[in-house]
Order: sequence, then structure tokens, then C-alpha cells
Amino acid sequence: MEQTESVTRDKIVADLKVLMADADALVRATAGQTGEKLAAARSKAEETLKGARARLGDIEGQVREQGREAAQSADKFVQDQPWKAVGIAAGLGILVGMLLGRR
Repeated sequence: MEQTESVTRDKIVADLKVLMADADALVRATAGQTGEKLAAARSKAEETLKGARARLGDIEGQVREQGREAAQSADKFVQDQPWKAVGIAAGLGILVGMLLGRR
């Protein structure tokens, strides 16, 4: 479950980066345009982008920390109970082999 959650978070982070890059490009493309409403919209978009970048940085830090903790937990489990880890790996290997053999 944690791996799925991590993959989902990574996907969200990647999507947010793409969204921010697109919004940033849009703000730059409209830099030469004039008009009071356009200037207000650009200003608001720039503020939103700054906030999103800050939040994205926080999320990336959390994801990295959770990944590091998960790796340390897995490492500790394998060191504390190597035969259980071997059994789990063998079971997963058999399961994956059966699933691939069905194709």
C-alpha cells in the first residue's frame, strides 16, 4: 500500500511540475500584452505559482523522507529476519512467475 501511495505522490508531484512549467510559460508569453485585467491576472498567476513551488518543495521533501524511512525499515527487517525475507521474496517470485505464465 505504501508503494502505491508513493507512486501516486510521485505522479502528483510530476504533474504539478508540468502544470507549473506550463503556467510559467503562459505568464511569460503574455508579458508583452497590456491591459489592466491581464496585468491583474498575471500578477495573481505569479503569486499562485510562487505558493505552488513552495508547497511542491515541501511535498518533495516529505516523499524523500518517507522513501528513506521505508528503505531503512526494509533493510532492518531483512537484517533481523533474513529467512522470512527470503521466504517472502520466493513467494513473490512464484506468484509473479505464475501470473506471467498465464499470458
